[in-house]
Amino acid sequence: MKRRAEIIVALDTASGGRALDLVRGLRGQVSMFKVGLELYTAAGPAIVREIKGLGAEVFLDLKFHDIPNTVARASAEASRLGVAMLDLHLSGGAAMIRRAVDEVEATCTLNQIRRPALLGITVLTSLGDESLPALGIHRTAQEQVLALAALGQEAGLDGAVASPRELGSLRRRFGPDFVLVTPGIRPEGSPADDQVRTLTPREAVEAGADYLVIGRPITGAESPAAAARDILRSIIL
Repeated sequence: MKRRAEIIVALDTASGGRALDLVRGLRGQVSMFKVGLELYTAAGPAIVREIKGLGAEVFLDLKFHDIPNTVARASAEASRLGVAMLDLHLSGGAAMIRRAVDEVEATCTLNQIRRPALLGITVLTSLGDESLPALGIHRTAQEQVLALAALGQEAGLDGAVASPRELGSLRRRFGPDFVLVTPGIRPEGSPADDQVRTLTPREAVEAGADYLVIGRPITGAESPAAAARDILRSIIL
């Protein structure tokens, strides 16, 4: 079955002005942008509103991980910002996830606002099999990803964030409606940087990705618009 994946451009910068310039320059080709810890810490919730004001969607990538009450309230506040997606660490446990899902549902219903897609962080793409034993995890990265994704689905999440290497297994196990968002995308010839489990954009789409999170190969290019265009062409199946 042919898939159509979308690119999410990661605005990994501390400059709100730089982030907004990237949105303006890429808006004709890319509809969603990731606001992560660096940008959110530097520019605050206002940057989400400004990006939305330019007509773009936001994936708020703050990877919530705390006690259930704290994560539930933070998720509700993220929903009030009107983000399209937000994520939380699956290692926080089922109770934390369920509380967040319930709080977001209640907040969106009460305020008559769109409910964001809720995604679970599985295993960071900077970690490989050799890194997990030191964390007390005696599974392979793929086994851990599948176990955490199952926990998230059972607790009511819409999908998961995982490296490209686990996409095939996740798609086979959880079916076509489970949203798969994947960082760790590196076009041919691009450096891996701090990513360990990577694939090219086309390989990730063929493996079952719905969304490809791409930062430096686009934002660090001489022409971000041209880089995005080249990647978009490469993933047409």
